[in-house]
Amino acid sequence: MDSAETGGYVPWSEVTPDAARRLLVAAVDAFAERGYHATTTRDIAGRAGMSPAALYIHYKTKEELLHRISRIGHDKALEILTLAADAPGSAAERLDAAVRSFVGWHAAHHTTARVVQYELDALAPEHRSEIVTLRRQSDAAVRRILADGVAAGEFDVPDVPGTTLAVLSLCIDVARWFSVTGHRTPDEVGALYADLVLRMVAARSGPAAQK
Repeated sequence: MDSAETGGYVPWSEVTPDAARRLLVAAVDAFAERGYHATTTRDIAGRAGMSPAALYIHYKTKEELLHRISRIGHDKALEILTLAADAPGSAAERLDAAVRSFVGWHAAHHTTARVVQYELDALAPEHRSEIVTLRRQSDAAVRRILADGVAAGEFDVPDVPGTTLAVLSLCIDVARWFSVTGHRTPDEVGALYADLVLRMVAARSGPAAQK
């Protein structure tokens, strides 16, 4: 479950009142378990211990629920990556921090992240366009770190856009397979992936060179 506080972030603390939060948490669990299209509003309300009619007081449609989940998740992803990109230090240090935090979040909140990352096509066109804009901003944050590393001679990356896509794809996929019954904690997975990514870009200084 994604109910534990991680990195100072309490999941869904942005959502009020409590009934709206309960419905959103129920929707996350239902979408992750059954998929968006196979989930009904009755399923969601039942998981929240509420009547189907109560759901419509807070959310007009099932798609509005998915959009709220997706927006909060993508805002958090952008916050994590922008914070790392804007931090002081070498490009290698910033990339290390970005991957550790991004992977750690996807592992700690893997149920939420699966819905956020893999139900994009179920959004209405205007909502999908909004989320795609946020994804492009996240892409730009990582691309900026890689470009800075190339310019400083820290990284050997002939294709910055392609490498950006590879890094983000690697990080996001953690949500698909991570299990709390596994052998690694979210922080340990973050550290492993940060090391792998720094090797991928052939970092010549910073955290990778110190190992």
